[in-house]
Amino acid sequence: MDLTEGGIRVPWIAHWPAVIGAGRVSAQHCMTMDWSTTVLDAAGAQPDPAYPLDGVSLLTVLREPSRTFARPMHWRMNHRGQRALRDGDWKYLRVDGHDYLFDIATDERERANLAGREPARLADLRDARESWNATMPPIPADATVSLGYGVRDMPQR
Repeated sequence: MDLTEGGIRVPWIAHWPAVIGAGRVSAQHCMTMDWSTTVLDAAGAQPDPAYPLDGVSLLTVLREPSRTFARPMHWRMNHRGQRALRDGDWKYLRVDGHDYLFDIATDERERANLAGREPARLADLRDARESWNATMPPIPADATVSLGYGVRDMPQR
């Protein structure tokens, strides 16, 4: 329900004994959409030009986990006007009209908002995220969130 690290950071596991050695670990950041691109790349196939993919192939990382690459990751949600960009160790986050800047390498729980200390970095990440968003189709108006519970459903005492 949110774009904090607790809402988007999920480990991934891949099993491909012919390519991936047992127990190998990579620090590569990726998104779900990268897996479609990776599977096509592994099969030697190309996506239909009429339906280009947003993902990046992880095949080189699967073959050699120490070979990581820069992978900026963008998100957007209607719920609470959320938007985010993770670029390396830095993350720009907007929730309810408030901008945040986090150094995820030192603050993975996102407790220290560095927006006031690093206004130029905040502006750069916000601008990069907005430039990316300008290339995306609009979020449909009916893309809403319905919470399955509310205050009435929670214990009051």
